[in-house]
Amino acid sequence: MQLTLVRPDDWHLHLRDGSRLESVVKHSAAQFRRALVMPNLVPAVETVEQALAYRGRILAAAGDSGFEPLMTLYLTPRTSPAEVRLAALDPHVHAVKLYPAGATTNSDAGIQSLEAVFPVLEAMAEVGLPLCIHGEVTDAGVDIFDREARFVADVLGPLSERFAELPIVLEHVTTKDAVDFVRAARAGVAATITAHHLLYNRNALFRGGIRPDYYCLPVLKRESHRKALVEAATSGDPRFFLGTDSAPHARSTKYAACGCAGLYTAHAALPLYVQAFESAGALQRLEAFASHFGADFYGVPRNSETLTLRREPWQVPAEYAFGDESLTPLCAGETLAWRVLG
Repeated sequence: MQLTLVRPDDWHLHLRDGSRLESVVKHSAAQFRRALVMPNLVPAVETVEQALAYRGRILAAAGDSGFEPLMTLYLTPRTSPAEVRLAALDPHVHAVKLYPAGATTNSDAGIQSLEAVFPVLEAMAEVGLPLCIHGEVTDAGVDIFDREARFVADVLGPLSERFAELPIVLEHVTTKDAVDFVRAARAGVAATITAHHLLYNRNALFRGGIRPDYYCLPVLKRESHRKALVEAATSGDPRFFLGTDSAPHARSTKYAACGCAGLYTAHAALPLYVQAFESAGALQRLEAFASHFGADFYGVPRNSETLTLRREPWQVPAEYAFGDESLTPLCAGETLAWRVLG
């Protein structure tokens, strides 16, 4: 059995930098025509100038693959309305990313007070530059499994109403609360969904012991939430589209006393999504989710070329090179049912 799709795009991707970038970009380039690249490097990608320089490094690492990185700026207290207006004029910058300070990997430069950046958000709304959001509160008093739901109720709702013309993408949604919010929200609000949140619930974190390979942020949730995500992704609703949130970490920092959050899925992104859609009996709706809805939301042309997968078992390697170190991919050593042919 073969499945041919309009070549998909990845609307949430971490590529890191330097030799680590060179190690991982080939996996995304082999499956996706474009990817929205996250700006949480150290130091953060805060300006158009920095974003274009990073884009140049990605293109050099991707070689002649045809892969196109779509750049984002990191929203910090230093971000100015003038910078986002400049970003809106540049054809290579497509969004600004909001990280609540301390919410996830390399988020220390993020936002502690939304009110402080209201002038920036007003400018973004005026020029139509999308705001991508890591939607979790960081209050230590809120249970980690409730942080997305609290963000949706306490922060995202008022934010989307105050800035009614601002395009918003709630990234890597993990809860029924987030799905319900997006479905009921005003026009211009959408969400990305990862393959791992479609395939796993929080039991995977503790199967046979603590499993760092399944630790990501937002953390995996209950089975009822996973089912809500699958229903949303396979529903044909254009407000939900593909974003892998593939996030590579070296084994030395992933398997540690305080291991990093993030799952590396770029090596098998499309086979994993196919698995999720096939299990739901919805393969006929995968192309729209993976190839159409994100491009439509971001206002870029749908891709014209195609990509084919075959139902053919293959074993995921135990590790991949990651600069001078190695990383462990999701499903390391396991056999997946679908293979990308190109």
